[in-house]
Amino acid sequence: MKATLILANGSIFSGTSIGSTETRVCEMVFNTSMAGYQEILTDPSYAGQGVVMSYPLIGNYGVNSEDNESRRPWVEAFVVRHLSPRGSNFRCEGDLGSYLKEHNITGIQGVDTRALTKILRNEGSMNGMLTCAEHFNIAQVLEELKSYRVENTVALVTRPEPEVFPAYGEEKYHVAMMDYGVKQHMIECLRRRGCRVTALPAATSAGDVLSGGYDGVMLSNGPGDPAENTAIIEELKKLYHSDIPLFGVCLGHQLLALATGAKTGRLAYGHRGGNHPVRDVEKGRVFITSQNHGYMVLADSVDPAVAEVSHVNVNDGTCEGLRYKRPNCFTTQFHPEANAGPKDTEYLFNRFIDSMAAKKGGAQ
Repeated sequence: MKATLILANGSIFSGTSIGSTETRVCEMVFNTSMAGYQEILTDPSYAGQGVVMSYPLIGNYGVNSEDNESRRPWVEAFVVRHLSPRGSNFRCEGDLGSYLKEHNITGIQGVDTRALTKILRNEGSMNGMLTCAEHFNIAQVLEELKSYRVENTVALVTRPEPEVFPAYGEEKYHVAMMDYGVKQHMIECLRRRGCRVTALPAATSAGDVLSGGYDGVMLSNGPGDPAENTAIIEELKKLYHSDIPLFGVCLGHQLLALATGAKTGRLAYGHRGGNHPVRDVEKGRVFITSQNHGYMVLADSVDPAVAEVSHVNVNDGTCEGLRYKRPNCFTTQFHPEANAGPKDTEYLFNRFIDSMAAKKGGAQ
C-alpha cells in the first residue's frame, strides 16, 4: 500500500506503508543511530513525535522482549529507507514490521531518508503527516500541521502509581526515581549498583519524596518542552533546597536548571542518536554519548553562584551538564544509561552512588 509523508514546509515523500495504516500527525525528528531502533520506539521521550532513521537499513536484527525501555512504544510514526523483512540475531523473537503492526505504529519505507534528514537539519524539526490515503487536500493538511502542538506529554508517559524495583544482590541504597518518562535501563543501572529503586509519578510532591526515607533522588528523562512543567518545577525547588543527593538526566537536567533560575531554549533540530561527542570539563576528556532531546539549558543563563557547566557538546558548544555548588547535586543532558548507544558515561551512576555514600557517612 502506498504511503505519503507531508511536511509542514510542503515537501512530500512517497513510499510504501509499513505498520499501521492510520493517519498520524506529529513532530518529525531524525535519529542518526545505526542500531537501537526498538529502544528508540519505546523511549517515552519520543511521545508526540515521528522518527526518521537516517541509517538506511533498519530491522536487520529483529526485535525481542528484553530491549523495551517502557511498557509500550511511544513513537507516533516511523520513517525508514529500507525495512528488513526478517531479523537475524540469536536474540531475535520477531521482525520489526510485525512489531510496528502489533503496536499500531504508522510507518513508511522507500523514502530518501538522507534528503529528508537534510531538510529537518537545515530547516529544523517540523510537523508532518503520514497517511495512506490516496487523496488528500494539501492546503488542509498544511493548515492542520500548522496548528499541531506537542503538549502535556509528561502526564501522558509517567506512571500512575509508584512501582518498586529491588536491587540486584545486596541492597545498599534506596533511590526515588522521578518518572518524567524514564527509560527502564536507567533503573537497571541503579539496581546493578545495589539500589532499590522506587519509580514515582511525575506529580509526586517534594514532601512525599523527602519523607519517604530515600537515600537519593534521580530526575529522569522525558518528553516535551521543560518550561511547561510549572508544577513539577515548583516541587523541584523544594528538593533542591533540601540536602538529599540529586542526579538529573535529560528532561530532569532541564527541569532542575529551571528550578534554580536558569533558562531553557529550543534546539533547531535537536540531538538524537548514539554518536554525540561531549567533553567532560573536569576530566578533560571527550566521551561519545547517547542523546535524545530537542531543548537545552542556556549556559549563559546559569548563575555561577548556583552551578557551573560540567559538560559541553563538542559539535555545537551547548551545555550538556551542570555541577551544582550545593553538595551532592549534578545533572547531564545526555543519557549515561546509553540504551541504545555507547556506555562511556556510565561512570556518572558511580558518582551518584558516591554522593549517596557521602551523605550517609556525614549523617553518621
